[in-house]
Amino acid sequence: MSVNTKRWTVVFRTLSNINRLKIIQMLSGGRKMTVGQISGNLGISFKATSNHLAMLKNLDVLEAHGSEGHVFYSVNPRKPGDFTKILNHLSR
Repeated sequence: MSVNTKRWTVVFRTLSNINRLKIIQMLSGGRKMTVGQISGNLGISFKATSNHLAMLKNLDVLEAHGSEGHVFYSVNPRKPGDFTKILNHLSR
């Protein structure tokens, strides 16, 4: 399997989860939210939300910034091009 094929496998596996798609949608448009806020909006556990956020952050889709004792997540404006292409297509 080529490196490019492996990368696309990871991209599609990441986007195949509805909660991860909802997180990206929630944070679109420059919005910043904490794990607790995202968890509350999704109606899933704090731990599950943290796992989803970690996966998206590890792939550079999200970025995290600490402020006032909280970590705020937002969509990385410099996210990888493969995610940008897919997310642009999904938002049509």
